[in-house]
Amino acid sequence: MSAGRAWVFGDDINTDLIAPARYLKRPIAEFAVHTMEAADPQFAAGVQHGDILVGGENFGCGSSREQAPAVLRHLGLAAVVAKSFARTFYRNAMNVGLPVLVCPRAGEIKAGANLTLDLEQGIVEDISSGARFSCNAIPPHLMQMIRDGGLIPHLEKRLRAQAAGKDAK
Repeated sequence: MSAGRAWVFGDDINTDLIAPARYLKRPIAEFAVHTMEAADPQFAAGVQHGDILVGGENFGCGSSREQAPAVLRHLGLAAVVAKSFARTFYRNAMNVGLPVLVCPRAGEIKAGANLTLDLEQGIVEDISSGARFSCNAIPPHLMQMIRDGGLIPHLEKRLRAQAAGKDAK
């Protein structure tokens, strides 16, 4: 269970809007200050660890750049909740350990709302209003990968366990 403030954006938020291409050759800490700047110039400076980005339809469309979900995780977001995701963004987010929840009613979440997330149950709750939003729960095997820090740390953990003669999840 995590809690944070909602940063709400609309439909078709693409990867170039999330992580502008002109900054991608810089270290992630340097280009992170430009995250979402064309949509909200205050986003990168104002986002707090544990906050939740809320999007509409087709969140993360555009290029397949892994830097888009990676920079959101770097900024400390607890998750991205959206009506739908571009398939490549969804998978890249899981690969870097950023939880993403498909939530058909995400458009009802208000900017600045204090939210709690139950990723395993697929529940988003607005603490202020009491509104609850059912989302697609993250499957257990992907939750384990997220807990492990993403795909690479997850595979490293499994390989270490296999080398030690243990059955890893």
